[in-house]
Amino acid sequence: MQFKHPEFLYALLLLLIPIIVHLFHLRRFKKEAFTNVKFLKKVQLQTRRSSQLKKLLTLLARLLALAAIILAFTRPFIPHSQEALKEKETIIYIDNSFSMQQKGEQGELLKQAVQQVLQTVPEDMNLSILTNNQEFRNEPLSEIKNELLEIDYSPATANFKTTALKAKNLFSDRTETSKQFVAISDFQEKNLQDYPEFESDINVHFIQLKGVDQLNFSVDSVYIPTVETSASELEVILGASRQNSETLPVSLYGENGELIAKSSAGFDEDTTAVASFSLPEGANNLAGYVEIEDNSLKFDNTAFFSVQKPEKINVVALNSNTVDTQFLSKIYEKPEFSFTTMTLNELDYNKFDNANLILLNELETIPNGLENILEEHIENGGSITIIPSDKSDLKAYNNLLLHLQKGSFSKFQNNELKITSINFSHPLYADVFDGEVENFQYPKVKGSFNYRPTGGNAILSFNNGRDFLTGQNHIYIFSAPLNSANSNFKQSPLIVPTFYNMAKQSLQLPQLSYTLGKSNTVMIPTELDKDEVLELANEEESFIPQQRRYHNKVEITLFDLPEKAGTYHLLKNEEKKGHLSFNYDRAENQLVFSDLSIYPEVDLNYDIREFFTAEINKNEVDHLWKWFVIFAVIFLLIEVCLLKFLK
Repeated sequence: MQFKHPEFLYALLLLLIPIIVHLFHLRRFKKEAFTNVKFLKKVQLQTRRSSQLKKLLTLLARLLALAAIILAFTRPFIPHSQEALKEKETIIYIDNSFSMQQKGEQGELLKQAVQQVLQTVPEDMNLSILTNNQEFRNEPLSEIKNELLEIDYSPATANFKTTALKAKNLFSDRTETSKQFVAISDFQEKNLQDYPEFESDINVHFIQLKGVDQLNFSVDSVYIPTVETSASELEVILGASRQNSETLPVSLYGENGELIAKSSAGFDEDTTAVASFSLPEGANNLAGYVEIEDNSLKFDNTAFFSVQKPEKINVVALNSNTVDTQFLSKIYEKPEFSFTTMTLNELDYNKFDNANLILLNELETIPNGLENILEEHIENGGSITIIPSDKSDLKAYNNLLLHLQKGSFSKFQNNELKITSINFSHPLYADVFDGEVENFQYPKVKGSFNYRPTGGNAILSFNNGRDFLTGQNHIYIFSAPLNSANSNFKQSPLIVPTFYNMAKQSLQLPQLSYTLGKSNTVMIPTELDKDEVLELANEEESFIPQQRRYHNKVEITLFDLPEKAGTYHLLKNEEKKGHLSFNYDRAENQLVFSDLSIYPEVDLNYDIREFFTAEINKNEVDHLWKWFVIFAVIFLLIEVCLLKFLK
């Protein structure tokens, strides 16, 4: 037995008082002489013995009553375990990502998790609760009950590395407390990558919730399969969580919810299917959404899109008189691009005014004044690609690079090198490769400059570690000529995606749709006055995105906003200048779950009620103070009875 207020035990010394009082009452009787004392002596002995017994019993009852009252004030208890004696720090993580929309035996997994936590955890218990987009710090459960009931699904994925770091920061540095981290999720495999281990003094518990085995269908993507200036067909890619032979109806709606067309897609024992729609005339400014009916996950049943008026990307190539430009004209074909090529003999600076990408193609020297034009071009959001010649004037080139703050070239070296390293994570190659390519047929060069960049990231590198192509802030610099006499790079599979994406990223035109939660950059061809801004709005919300004005366009950068999928109008002084569509990331519908047995340091559970009931019982104590109050009353009653009825 242990005591919550052991200092009250000193009050037991008060028991000496009735004992001392009792001892003072044990005085000897005074003897008196009588003529016939035989009978009186017998009565005297009987009276003294009964009186002493009564006093001892009364004293004992009084002492026990007083001791019971004192012990009741000490709040005695018996702990169920040693853990019950420690102060608790508890953090509960509730995964509210879209995959928690799965149906369990008691409804959606998220709703089930919240309800069972509220029903099982004591309301007066202080704890911290984390979700993917919310945080409640060290509050009684009763005070945050309503907020927990209102937890909604978040487009943010359940990244357990981030969650674990948040939890670690919430725990105190006190070593005497018992720390518990409880994660409630379906634990998709992808979300546990790089999961960090907790310190040894933190008890980690995973409660894995599982949905019923249900087939999930999704609208994975929407695209226009042609780059023609007039959009005429829309294709929809549907996905399924497993192979099946279902035929799924697909509906195409306009921006205001009016039905435009219906189609269907069959999976034919596969996990993907395609549905096609013919768009109406004048669909260049069409906004709408595609929808399917599915009883599993809801967030991926709709995909919003906006067909924009096509804008051509202007590419201007300034070439030496002898260089071949045929490969550029094949890449920058109409109608997607407007390609202009000229030599130094026919140089016209006016053609640079509306250019999005300027290519310096193996010039032997840099014309006077070009540095200032290129510097202004970069300030206006344009892109530059520099391909040197083996006969380049190093002084002129290095003056240009100095203007652009991009390093310098050293002497040309006739040394054959292979291009063996590809920076797959560079934005120039975003969505080009499905994965890192190993069995690649490496292109080579016979000679190159030793380029020493100032900042920038290597995109392609030689086998000796030097840069072949460097890119940063829309400036791309090759360190070797690309003509056929020096390199076979033009015959490499890399040539098309490299130059194509240089041009595409020089003008970030509005796409068919964007993914929420990712950094998105959009270039809007419009002019803004000094106090004007562009606004994004729909019926539910409106906000002003981060934006940067250029000469005849505005660059919009989107991070955390918007929060909900849908189509948003671009407004300039309440005048519609276009629309942008946003969809939720489909990563949460993969439904590939982790085998948590590979984490031996984690206590694995599958039932929320069972886990918290066991934890509460383990941390419970049996409080005994009420029993001591009852004992005190009983002993007082015994004392009263002794005084009243014992003769």
